[in-house]
Amino acid sequence: MSWKNLAALTLAASLLGGCSVVERLVYRIDINQGNYLDQQDIDKLRYGMNKEQVSYVLGSPMLVEPEYPHTWYYVYYHKPGHNEPIQKNLVLTFNTQNQLTGLSGDYQSGPNFMVPIN
Repeated sequence: MSWKNLAALTLAASLLGGCSVVERLVYRIDINQGNYLDQQDIDKLRYGMNKEQVSYVLGSPMLVEPEYPHTWYYVYYHKPGHNEPIQKNLVLTFNTQNQLTGLSGDYQSGPNFMVPIN
C-alpha cells in the first residue's frame, strides 16, 4: 500500500468519523408544542369541577374530538436540540353534566382530587 493510499484512507476515516462531532456543533433550537403542565397545575384539579373551571386552571385543551366532546386531551411535546423528544399526555373525562370525573395519562391526580369543591 502506497503512502498516497494510506493518506487517503486516513483522511476518509477521519472525515467520516467527524460527522457526528460536526453535527453537534450546529445549533438546534428547542421545539415546544402543546400544553405545558406542571404537577402543581394537576394538583389544583378537583372531582366535579366544570369545564370552565378546568379550562381556567389548565388552559384550553389541545384536542376535543367531535365524537367524544366529554374527553379533553392535553398534549405536550418537547424536542431539546440534539436530544430525544419528550411527550406528556393528560386525558380528562367529564360526565354529561360537564363535571370532571376522571384523569389519566402521564400525570398523577393530586392528593385532594376527590375532595369536593366548596
